[in-house]
Amino acid sequence: MGFKKIEQYDEKIMPGLIHHYSESLKLLGEDPQREGLEKTPERVAKAMQYMMQGYDQDARAILNSAKFKEPVSEMILVKDIELYSMCEHHMLPFFGKAHIAYIPNGYITGLSKLARVVDVYARRLQVQERLTTQILDAIKETLNPLGVAVVIEAKHLCMMMRGVQKQNSVTTTSAFWGEFEKNETRSEFTKLISSRLH
Repeated sequence: MGFKKIEQYDEKIMPGLIHHYSESLKLLGEDPQREGLEKTPERVAKAMQYMMQGYDQDARAILNSAKFKEPVSEMILVKDIELYSMCEHHMLPFFGKAHIAYIPNGYITGLSKLARVVDVYARRLQVQERLTTQILDAIKETLNPLGVAVVIEAKHLCMMMRGVQKQNSVTTTSAFWGEFEKNETRSEFTKLISSRLH
């Protein structure tokens, strides 16, 4: 069986995006008609729609689609969730890992749904600080848990490729709510995300 390429994009906005990317190439001193760039505006238009698909997705609906009644009240942690997003200040990527924990209060959700919530908010123009709190709020409002914790560690190309050009800097943001505002629970969470148990 051969490779089948599946692409999803909005045909209605493609002409406008292609036109603007083509014009941008001209303004930067390039020739959008040359062989190597001939299809670049179209490729970028498709890529940007893919990377911005989070605007059309609902994190709360995703969590609710796999919400189960369960009398569990111990911490549930999913760590090292890969994320890729776009800085809204320079439209350059930032990437890293998210660590999410919650303490159920009668309801749990499918583990993969937590990773999907990360993607919903990451696939938008973002700042890491907002991304962290949006993930926490979606879980808090949908599952009504006893507590939620979110930590994101990411590298930002806007700091690595331009500006200060610091190649090894990592930005860490955190948001804690409920039981995770207590030192003991927060310490357990940070110890678990720091350990390399596999």
